[in-house]
Amino acid sequence: MEQTLKITNVLSDPTRYYIYQYITKRHKDVTVQEIADHFSIHPNVARLHLSKLEDVNMLVSETKKTGKGGRPSRLYRLSDDVVQLHFPYRDYQLLAKIALETMLELGEEGRKALHSTGKKFGRELIQQELKRFADSDRLTFDQKLNILKHAADMSGFHPEFDANDEKTVVYFQIFNCPFKEVAVQHAEPVCSMHYEFLKGMFESLFDSIQLVEKQNMLAGCDTCSYKAIVGS
Repeated sequence: MEQTLKITNVLSDPTRYYIYQYITKRHKDVTVQEIADHFSIHPNVARLHLSKLEDVNMLVSETKKTGKGGRPSRLYRLSDDVVQLHFPYRDYQLLAKIALETMLELGEEGRKALHSTGKKFGRELIQQELKRFADSDRLTFDQKLNILKHAADMSGFHPEFDANDEKTVVYFQIFNCPFKEVAVQHAEPVCSMHYEFLKGMFESLFDSIQLVEKQNMLAGCDTCSYKAIVGS
């Protein structure tokens, strides 16, 4: 509870809150000067906000040489600590571990159920998005891509999407894994479930889909990245 109060106090400042939101979507380290320029504030004020966020373990920093001479720069990035605010206290991470380990105790049938449930929730997420369209059967490729972007962003993936000129291949990266804390202990089943979740999203929009994982955060990569070959 004490940490929760510290976090809420730090985020009560609007500028500090928006700085944190900016960094979560930046996908890379930021400097004091970058924050100062983006928010039109003095570098000393930017440094104070960043330090406050670091004090409650929402950010971490390190000093690196820029290669341009002069003093090394201090770079700030998101902490790996999970920020959870619940009143009263809730431990959904523990619940997720209990549910996952229960499924794994069931052996192969439990794994199949985990995969099918992951795909089901991916489909349901897109179905919710499709309610915004009067004629969801006549969506263009670009509309489908925007639906995927919005759904992935709302799920906390902090994604980036791109497509080839022929609009037959979608490349996308995930900079935040909502399941990371559980996946650290159960990498294979969680990543497999996540794969099916994403596949369910694509299958709700395209007639055919071949989804290939290219990179994985748990293997030391900066992102989880995928290539999706789609048909209509």
